[in-house]
This record gives sequence, C-alpha cells and structure tokens, in this order.
Amino acid sequence: MKPIAIALTGASGMPYAITLLKELVKIQSLVYVMISRAANTVIAMETDLNLGADTAAIEKNLTKYLNAKNGQIKVFSKNQWTAPVASGSNPPRAMVICPCTMSTLSAIANGYADNLMHRAADVVIKEQKKLILVPRETPYSAIHLGNMLKLSRLGVVIMDANPAFYQAPKSIQDLVNFVVARILDHLEVEHNLTPPWQG
Repeated sequence: MKPIAIALTGASGMPYAITLLKELVKIQSLVYVMISRAANTVIAMETDLNLGADTAAIEKNLTKYLNAKNGQIKVFSKNQWTAPVASGSNPPRAMVICPCTMSTLSAIANGYADNLMHRAADVVIKEQKKLILVPRETPYSAIHLGNMLKLSRLGVVIMDANPAFYQAPKSIQDLVNFVVARILDHLEVEHNLTPPWQG
C-alpha cells in the first residue's frame, strides 16, 4: 500500500492530528509526516506529547507515542527536498494537512512551494491524487474563502474541523473522533470511530 502523507501546521487542533495518526498507524504500513516548527509548539500546548527539536527525535517519539512499528513513520524536515513526497514520480496515494493554517492554505492555492510541505501538496494536486485540508480558523475572511474556492475547484477537499452533535457526544474525544472519521472516510480507510448515520 502506498504511503499516506500527513502534514501538521501551527493551527490549533492537534487532537485531530494525533487521532488521525493513531488510526492510520493501525492499518497503514507507511505514513509520511511533516511537522512545522509552529506545529511542534502547538502540539506541546494541546497534548501531552513532547516531540523534540530535530527530525530523528520527532520520528522516534512519534513512533513510541503512537505504538507504531519501527520504520512505519517517516518524518521529513521542511527543507528535505530529496524526500519522496517532493517528486511527482513517487507521490503518496493521498495527503492530509491537519490542522491547516490559512498561510499554508494560501501558499498551496497560489503555487508557492517554498518548503517541503507546500511542495508535497503541489505534487499531490498536479498528480491528481487526493488532498484534504482541515482548516482551523474562525471567522474566515474573504481572502480565506477565495483560496478555499480556488482549491476546491481543483478537486482539493476542504474539510472544516467542524464536529457534529447529533450523535450525542459525551467527551471532547467523541467530537474529535467525528472529524477524524470524516477524514478517514474520504481517504477510503476503514475505521470504528463513529458509526455511519442510519437515520
């Protein structure tokens, strides 16, 4: 199974990202991970996870925290231009940016691939693979909405971090699971996070 790429930016919403990674580790043989410096700071604020400062430490700590197999998670730095995700000849089967800042969304919408995360998204778009962006901002400005519309017209999935309440959630994790379940649905990945709506 070709890898799925997950990118974390400096927006609030790290419980979504960590839950998504946990679910993917259960069924996905290889997960590529990119984490911005700001995301590393937000992870420490919003979770009990301390990833460390360099790529090797992040990879080791993520592997341990997620109970992944050795080699199952590959972490790439923002300037690692030799990473597989930088080339259209070897794109991941899908990519998710969760949470996604408005600056990252803007860079992707305008083809400004100045780091590996932006370049990876650019590759996924041009190779017509699935790209899912999970923005976490409120309210949205006309600039934000314009960039989302541009990307949506290119086939990018804009999936707002917007939990539902009709399943009577009993915890914050239930709300997180709802959003992550929708991401996994669009990745065509089976999960048991939330049951599908039956009416």
